[in-house]
Order: sequence, then C-alpha cells, then structure tokens
Amino acid sequence: MFLNYHHLRYFWAIAHEGSLTSAAQKMNVAQSALSIQLRHLEEALGQSLFVRKNRQLVLTEAGQMALQYADSIFRTGEELVDTLQHRSRKTRQVLRVGAVATLSRNFQWEFVKPLRNRRDVELVLRSGGVRDLTTQLRNHEVDVVLSNHALRRDAETGHYSHLLAEQEVSLVARPTSGRRTFRFPEDCRTTPVILPSLESDIRSAFDLILDQAGVRPIIAAEVDDMAMLRVLALRIKAVALVPKVVVQDELRAGLLVERFRLSSIKERFYAITPSRTFPNPLVKELIAHASHKD
Repeated sequence: MFLNYHHLRYFWAIAHEGSLTSAAQKMNVAQSALSIQLRHLEEALGQSLFVRKNRQLVLTEAGQMALQYADSIFRTGEELVDTLQHRSRKTRQVLRVGAVATLSRNFQWEFVKPLRNRRDVELVLRSGGVRDLTTQLRNHEVDVVLSNHALRRDAETGHYSHLLAEQEVSLVARPTSGRRTFRFPEDCRTTPVILPSLESDIRSAFDLILDQAGVRPIIAAEVDDMAMLRVLALRIKAVALVPKVVVQDELRAGLLVERFRLSSIKERFYAITPSRTFPNPLVKELIAHASHKD
C-alpha cells in the first residue's frame, strides 16, 4: 500500500485544528473535499481515525497513533529545510506523564530519570486530580499516570495499576541539640505532628495505630500536598509523617532528621496505564526500570 501524504496532511490539519471547518479554512479547501480525503485515508489504513462525541471530532487510539507519526513525518520535512539552511534539528519522541498533584515530586523526578538526558525524547509533565488525569489517559492526552493509589480496573476503563515501589514512612523533624529518643506513639501526646490529609492511606494507618494505643495526637497541620508537607516540616517545630523519598534531599543535607521509622506503614507508588493497541514504548521502559530498582 502506498500512503498518500496529501491525505495524511489533511488528517494532520483536522487533528490539530479540532474540526473539519477550521481545517478546511486553514487548508483553503472545501469542507466536503476534506471529509472525502479523510475517508480515503481511513480506508487505506483500515482504521477509523476519529469518532464524533457531542458534535466534536475526537481522535481514536489509532488516530492518536497516526497523529504521532504524522507529527514526526512533517517535523522531519521541516528538518530537511532547516538542515539545508544550516539549522540542524532532531526528531524527538514525546512522552506525556501525568502525576497526581499530591504525589512526591522527588518520586516523579526519579521515575523519569532514565529519559532525562535523552536528546531524542521530549518529556511533558502534567499534574492534577485522579479523575482529571484518568480522563486524559482515556482520551490519549497522557501516556501514563503516577499515583499513590491503585485504580480499580473494570471492563469500561481497562486501566492497569503497576506497583513501582513501596516505602516505609518516618516521622522527621528539624534537628535540635540534646534531643532524646522519640517514643512512639507516646510522644505524639505532647509533640505536634504534621500529617497528610485524611484521604491518604498512610494517614489512615497512622491514625489506627494511635487509636489502638489510646493516644490522641496534637495535630499541627494537615496537608494533601507532599511538597507543602516538606515545607512545613522545615519551618514548624513538629514531627512530620512522610515517606523518606519526599525529604531525601533535606535528610542528606542535615536540614531534617529521622526521629522514628514506622516499618509497618508503607506508601505505595503506582504507574497507571491504559489498555492500548499502540502503547508508548517509553512507558514500558520506565516501568521496567522503576520496578527493578533496589
């Protein structure tokens, strides 16, 4: 089969413009002609590239894959012109990573570490709520979502939750001179504690331990953002409940110290991927790397 690049260019314009009308105006062709060319391309590829939802054209999975190739093809054409004009450019793969806003930034950074110095890869990092990010995953707007919660898999969504790592959590605090050993859970009666929000799994486990011990803690703050929890740990005279990855730099620098390690409580980190016919190969590479780390 010979690929008609005129048809591909029309598809590329429709995908980026978001509608036949806008693409037709930009390409200076009749909308009916554009529709016919799109149908010819779909017939040649044997795949539907768009579906209509609420009177809008939405890319199918095959359409999303075709768009990535089209972007690469037309970017390569631009490179040809730039190269002949002595301006070198390189084609790059794109990986779009969504991360739950409450997730440790350090963990996110470690996850993409294998790709950080790859000149052939462009990283797009997004954050948001679980519902918004899973919608983006379903619509092919991100390739993987990082979360500290596994998602329930059902016939409609088809998401997979890959366990990447699990870490013990600790109570950390600013260093003080002459401090004695922290007695857990007893000292939570008199020492202020900075805690994750009630929606957190590690908060639930922490509360259960204190409840069983009959200890009512002094709560200095509750936050749903690990970055803010780290900031408060540095500024407030209190102990903070965190996975060590959140404050690893501060621990190394001596700005914070571990007061007590709660070995029975684990923070789990997941990569959420969709069930796709054409998955981004970079996702598999990152998951394999994270899953095999010591």
